[in-house]
Amino acid sequence: MNKQEKGEMVVCSSSFFFLLLASSLLLSSSSSSSSSHVASSILRLPDLATLSFEEAYTQLFGDSNLALHRNGSTVHLSLDQRTGAGFASQDLYLHGFFSASIKLPSDYAAGVVVAFYMSNGDIFEKMHDELDFEFLGNIRGREWRVQTNVYGNGSTAIGREERYGLWFDPTEDFHRYSILWSHDKILFYIDDTPIREVTRTQAMGGQFPSKPMSLYATIWDGSNWATLGGRYKVNYKYAPYVAKFADLILHGCAVDPSGHTQSCQRPDVLLYDAITMSTVQRSAMEKFRKKYVTYSYCHDRVRYPTLLPECEIGPESESFHASGEAKLNKHRNHAKRHRWSSAGTAPWV
Repeated sequence: MNKQEKGEMVVCSSSFFFLLLASSLLLSSSSSSSSSHVASSILRLPDLATLSFEEAYTQLFGDSNLALHRNGSTVHLSLDQRTGAGFASQDLYLHGFFSASIKLPSDYAAGVVVAFYMSNGDIFEKMHDELDFEFLGNIRGREWRVQTNVYGNGSTAIGREERYGLWFDPTEDFHRYSILWSHDKILFYIDDTPIREVTRTQAMGGQFPSKPMSLYATIWDGSNWATLGGRYKVNYKYAPYVAKFADLILHGCAVDPSGHTQSCQRPDVLLYDAITMSTVQRSAMEKFRKKYVTYSYCHDRVRYPTLLPECEIGPESESFHASGEAKLNKHRNHAKRHRWSSAGTAPWV
């Protein structure tokens, strides 16, 4: 077994420890008795475990560019000149906790896009919801960028993008990226640090995601926009570009799209609404946002001369500057990723 395989083995074997840790971190509240009740409830759920690829996922595209390792517990998605690759959950979910440990391609990766996201665009084509983690490759010597986005009810004309730097090199090891989605809020996490909170407001209306979604993971060629507005393209001299996914977690309410019936009982559904950030977690999120946010739609007065109603200028405003890197390209106003071209790219529609 080589060093790389041993590293993946450590990540996968630590799944159970992470689940216990994640439960305690995510389920903190101001009331210790309430927190204890919620934590004990979620730990009793029978499906609180990582699932293998065969148990919970299906391949979207990519043929042999999707490879399973360690009995399906780790998935490698490759991008070469022929195609990218992707997979999706077998079920749709209405709320839950969705997570993966991801290791990104190293070296020159300009134009490469890796995505870990939820969407229902295949069912609600013009009224779809979406929650994104997108990882944007870069030229050698420059770091990958990470961005999140939230769409609801087809609100793609209003992008709610945020972009971040990282305090680590995402190509050297696996790091965990997680989405908690409940009826009233959305939390994005990197490892055990919450990095973004979106709270449902009356002003947002249907633009808060509210319909069942599937979980997706993809790698594809975003040469036309991903790195400095398309200035740097994918260079297939360095292919294949391989993104590795491990410790895949689907902890949510599965929904039958035909009958709209849920697998969760109401007490389980309420668990997701009951999850709150502790004081320590909120402080960590504020520190992260102040230091690492490089773009937020709430600060983009070019796109939005009048702030969107849910925007509150937080601690990151002190260090935020509208630079070229801190602006998303104007032609990227809507999502996208469900109509694959023959080359495996995801055209903007």
